[in-house]
Amino acid sequence: MAKLGKVDRSFFDRHVYPRLGADRSDVAIGPAHGVDFGLLDIGGTAVAVATDPVSVLPELGFERAGRFTLDFVLADVAVSGLSPSHLAVSFTLPPELSDESFAALWESIHAEAADLGVSIVTGHTARYAGCSFPWVGGATALAVGEFDALVRPDGARVGDDVLVTKGPAVEATGLLTTLFPDQFDLDAETLAAAQSRLDEAACVRDAMTAAAAGGVDGGTGVHAMHDATECGLFGAFVEMAAGAGVRFDLSTDGIPIRPGVRETCDELGIDPWSATTGGTLVLAVGPDRTADVIEALEKEGTPVGVAGAVRSGSGVAVDGEEIGHPEVDPSWAAYEELARASETDRS
Repeated sequence: MAKLGKVDRSFFDRHVYPRLGADRSDVAIGPAHGVDFGLLDIGGTAVAVATDPVSVLPELGFERAGRFTLDFVLADVAVSGLSPSHLAVSFTLPPELSDESFAALWESIHAEAADLGVSIVTGHTARYAGCSFPWVGGATALAVGEFDALVRPDGARVGDDVLVTKGPAVEATGLLTTLFPDQFDLDAETLAAAQSRLDEAACVRDAMTAAAAGGVDGGTGVHAMHDATECGLFGAFVEMAAGAGVRFDLSTDGIPIRPGVRETCDELGIDPWSATTGGTLVLAVGPDRTADVIEALEKEGTPVGVAGAVRSGSGVAVDGEEIGHPEVDPSWAAYEELARASETDRS
């Protein structure tokens, strides 16, 4: 059986990368494993583009699920440093979804998009047999702006500080304890803290805040941002360092760990550093702008710490030990196990 989650780099290089259609001069950044967005140069205007699946979790309530869905599909262009601006979304809905439920979902998506300044420009909405939650479509997000404001995915520079917001396994902790609360042997206070992590699994506003505070002029500022989704922070560290051809020397002591994360991951028997943590950003920031970025993020209530620095060389060391890219994200197997146990309990 094939591994769950995103394909690994060897699969990407063997099957995807050599076959990218026409070679066009307006493609400034094309597909690369671990890179969040592509980039077009349209007459001197930068257009960041990213496509993601649409994941809707009815168990969250359709209003909350809509906000969660939208941030997920906008995150990959937000880390470009350009504000998300346009969205195309396709829904392939299960036949049993009522008009009223879809209306609640769509109202939430509309309201959040309007608040972020994002216009929904096209899409497709239909019900089809065989479709089921949570994977009910796909979306393409754009962020349009000036090249001077762009934060490149491969932009980490020797001498940069490496900042991390929120810490490991925020999304996995919040999502799994919210969906399957009865499967956790945690005291009420710890469970509530773990479930509240789900409200932190969003990074679009954090990315916009950091980019504005750091700037990108004069060889300083925010040079790279990455949303630590599948394979978590360890995966994000390796992808960022490899993309820029640099080395990351890091310490977990400088990285926030949110309440409920350790307890949840210990009970599940998973490594929090390899578990999906959408909403957590990794940033490479010029040291003369680090304080500005930290201050701006903390002012918005986002915990952030300095994990280490960018050095010359290659690879990633965490707490003095070399790490590689996690082979699998343990969150997927944990989700399957919890879902099976929950179904058994109901039957």
